[in-house]
Amino acid sequence: MKNEQNHEQELLTLKTIAETLNRSTDLNEMLQTVLEELLNVTGLKTGWIFLTDERMNFTCAADSALPQALSQNDKQLMSRGSCWCLNRYWDGRLKQAVNIIECKRLEDATNLKIGDTEGLTHHATVPLTAAGETFGLLNVGSPGKEQFSDEELTLLESVAFQIGTAIKRTLLFQSEQRRGENFSKLETITRELWNQERVDHIIDIVMKNTGKCYEWPFVGFFTKGDNDLLVTKRFSNGKIMNARERFSEKELPMIKRAFDEQKSHETTNEFILYPDATSTLSLPVSVRDEHIGVLVVSKIEEISFENSEIEVTKAIADHMALAIEHVKINYKKQELLLAEERNRLAQDLHDSVSQKLFSLSMTAKGACRSQQEENPVLTDALTDIQQLAQDAMREMRTLIWQLRPTGMEAGLMTSLKSYAVGLSLEPHCDIQGMKELPRFIEEALWRIGQEALNNVSNHAKVKEVKIILEIHDKEVSLTIQDRGQGFDPALTTLTLGIQGMKERTELLNGSLTINSSPKQGTTVTVVLPILK
Repeated sequence: MKNEQNHEQELLTLKTIAETLNRSTDLNEMLQTVLEELLNVTGLKTGWIFLTDERMNFTCAADSALPQALSQNDKQLMSRGSCWCLNRYWDGRLKQAVNIIECKRLEDATNLKIGDTEGLTHHATVPLTAAGETFGLLNVGSPGKEQFSDEELTLLESVAFQIGTAIKRTLLFQSEQRRGENFSKLETITRELWNQERVDHIIDIVMKNTGKCYEWPFVGFFTKGDNDLLVTKRFSNGKIMNARERFSEKELPMIKRAFDEQKSHETTNEFILYPDATSTLSLPVSVRDEHIGVLVVSKIEEISFENSEIEVTKAIADHMALAIEHVKINYKKQELLLAEERNRLAQDLHDSVSQKLFSLSMTAKGACRSQQEENPVLTDALTDIQQLAQDAMREMRTLIWQLRPTGMEAGLMTSLKSYAVGLSLEPHCDIQGMKELPRFIEEALWRIGQEALNNVSNHAKVKEVKIILEIHDKEVSLTIQDRGQGFDPALTTLTLGIQGMKERTELLNGSLTINSSPKQGTTVTVVLPILK
């Protein structure tokens, strides 16, 4: 008869717990309610639930009727330090309900005379599990109770399994909710990308929107040099910064792995660019075989990046790569259109204006000879006309050369040297590194170099000029240097030529520096990332 009553009580307990677990999707509220209900139907006096994570962190997610020693000082003894039940749980020794564990927290409270334990010295401990996953511990006890029967332990295991299953269900529900929220923010982040015409603007938008939407304290974009890593831009403390800081591959191993292996990497090690980060995620930004860079995000929460966070960040990286590819394709298309237009204009100038200037020069020469003795004044005028026509023809040839350079197939440096010689300059050339450059990169360097050499010819008042081309694995730099007149940049208005150089450089996410001072010469350096 007693066994039947116990069985009925167990069924009633399980039914009550099941109903309680099905009433809420808020994890903390559900655990608090079910703990109180469990104590009520079993007659036990006190209990608490620890939830743990993969980093061996724990929180007291629910508690009921804690003795004064455990509840005082905002329950400090329940939120820090280790204890026997957690240690056994973490090292894998606690796999089922344990009959009695003497509570180290209560023992510490007694030894330190922190407060009254109200007669509670022991508690039963049951792991919360479901489908092979572990979530934490259920601890229950009563003052003076040092022994639980096998039936009581079996009941507690059944209850713990119900709670573990409910925790798994709730965590899955919450994870799907967060996943939906994360992907709903993706549209906000990527909406502006497809209207951009410059790579650096795309990077800015991704850095700022990703950091703000997900409240991640650090977002950065890295490119790879020959033997180092370059952070080109980063978002931290609510601001975008054009960092351009270099780090060795040993300093940022997870970013190197993301480059080399072309897959995401997460680390909980200290991140030198944001030491407060608890987790840092590195994701490759690539299209087909082109490795553009690595997107890096950090968070400061105690838990690692969830799968949904990794998925959405990978989607951001993919959108970023496609947007950059879109800009590059548009740039190449514009360059082709410009090249066609330059060729057409050069041909028109050659066929019309150049021929007319040549005819004018020949006509003036013939007329000059026929009038040489009869009218000296007219002869001088015709000589001037002939000279002006020849000067105009030389300028026209230079203009046609600028519009449609010949000899580019021989290489960028050869073309720049020939152009400098055509301007009556004396170029000294130096090439470091050997690599075939993409046509649009070569074209941009050619146009920037042209303008820099024009400035030397027109303003430097010297003939000698240095042309230095340095080609690395991921970037190329061109330097035009003279020791001429120089100028004070602070007192000089930005000319159309310099503005054009600046715009070409920024369009390709590069950098342009002009260093000059009066009587000290001028150095123009452009650095462009090598984008295929």
